[in-house]
Amino acid sequence: MQKPAKPYDNKRIFWDVDSEKLDFEKKASFIIERVFERGDVEDIRMCRRFYGDEKIALILLNAKWLMPQTVYLASALFNNKPQDYRCFKQIQLSQAHFLY
Repeated sequence: MQKPAKPYDNKRIFWDVDSEKLDFEKKASFIIERVFERGDVEDIRMCRRFYGDEKIALILLNAKWLMPQTVYLASALFNNKPQDYRCFKQIQLSQAHFLY
């Protein structure tokens, strides 16, 4: 399958930045995290074809914050455990707020 021209299809994923000026290589971490957090299935497929699973897995494993469902999706896609993700470990180590 041919590599797409860009790693996503929907501009709505990047509603808060000028998506036309994004450097796909320099901002790969930002783009990958955002596509996996806010993109649909087709956006995730495009991102995987553009960057490759190895690079995406490495970036998501080291992400500072991801929603739990994103961690579970990534762990299923890349055949690893949620506990392998940096953000998952940080959540487990964080103390919960005291409830009044």
